[in-house]
Amino acid sequence: MNHILSKLIMYGSMPQDSILMQLAQICGDFEAGTCDESELTTRIYSQIKRILMVATDYGFNNNLWQNYLTFVLIMDENPFTLTCEKQGASEGASANVFAKNDFQAFYDLFHYDFSRIEEALGIDCFSQLSNYRAIQKPELMYNKNVSEKVQTLSEKLAAAPDVDTFFDAITGFYKDYGVGMFGLNKAFRIHTIEGQSRVEFQPINNMDLVMLDDLVGYEIQKKKLVDNTRAFVEGRKANNALLFGDSGTGKSTSIKAIVNEFYDQGLRMIEIYKHQFASLSNVIAQIKNRNYKFIIYMDDLSFEEFEIEYKFLKAVIEGGVETKPENILIYATSNRRHLIKETWNDRSDVQVDNGMHRSDTMEEKLSLVHRFGVTINYSKPTQKEYFQIAIELCRRLGVKLSDEEICAEANKWELSHGGISGRTAQQFANYLSGQQL
Repeated sequence: MNHILSKLIMYGSMPQDSILMQLAQICGDFEAGTCDESELTTRIYSQIKRILMVATDYGFNNNLWQNYLTFVLIMDENPFTLTCEKQGASEGASANVFAKNDFQAFYDLFHYDFSRIEEALGIDCFSQLSNYRAIQKPELMYNKNVSEKVQTLSEKLAAAPDVDTFFDAITGFYKDYGVGMFGLNKAFRIHTIEGQSRVEFQPINNMDLVMLDDLVGYEIQKKKLVDNTRAFVEGRKANNALLFGDSGTGKSTSIKAIVNEFYDQGLRMIEIYKHQFASLSNVIAQIKNRNYKFIIYMDDLSFEEFEIEYKFLKAVIEGGVETKPENILIYATSNRRHLIKETWNDRSDVQVDNGMHRSDTMEEKLSLVHRFGVTINYSKPTQKEYFQIAIELCRRLGVKLSDEEICAEANKWELSHGGISGRTAQQFANYLSGQQL
């Protein structure tokens, strides 16, 4: 295996402690006869365990060795893969020659024969990996979307009769889905690395699979959000969006649903919290040249008078010297229309005690919300709308009560559970469904 990996050019920068490099070293030691059998067996089992851990995290099945190799190919961000992500493989490009050299190596690894080392050491772990039957797991334990993509591509690569077919399959995947974690996942959080300008993106593996049709009502609001997002993913002009209004009305649900709706068109979401706004410029710098459309999502956004983080946000949205990249929009939700706490003193132009112009403060506070070109109001439903939402949600969950009985129970529920809202209706429907035998 060592002689195969030594030929890699584009994909040749794998860490020495990676599974593939460690297995190559083990095979080299086996061929050289420099280690005793028990030591080799222990080292092999250690790497087999690591492959099983990757398979568990991503829900792999059947041929785990080929799934792992496919995962390595998908996750490797190098000049060739990043170019393919943007425009596919350019016919006749010199880079294709180097890439095909690497794909020949991976083609050989896909069909690598471990039988000699298994027979010599009296083990069968590689044979078990090639026909693995995984324990069925709930989808919340792994990212089903990632698992299915890797396994589907793995089957194509394994069935490829030659390296040219192998090349077409993997470069087609890069063009359709991308490369690295952005190619496989819908949503991310960020982790700031102390002492470094770069931030680390962490995939959200168990994102809610809600769709816009799951949100009952608010058709006008959903249409505004869909129209703006569709223009964005299709490369037309679009605006940053602020969803404001009463709590429990579906603002956050709408944005999560939007990402699910447009994921297959290259839309991704990065969730950022208020205390991370100082890292916004670094986040944008790392994603502005990728072939995806990114929504930077800020949930429950609001500021007290003493908080100044909003100044970072203002500069990033439209106030900085650098032009905001066309592949990035900011979507925020808030219970406050103007995001920043206002006082009655802000309405008086002159403060009597020291003559300061308070209208300047008012303009400063409003300047942030004015940077959102689309503002959508999610107001509390009326009593009639609340009953309609409750009935629809109960029917979806199979509640057997009549409409009149549901309305009567929903009325009792909202009186003791925070008042009328879509969230209250959903909690009520969950309760009724759970109480049914």
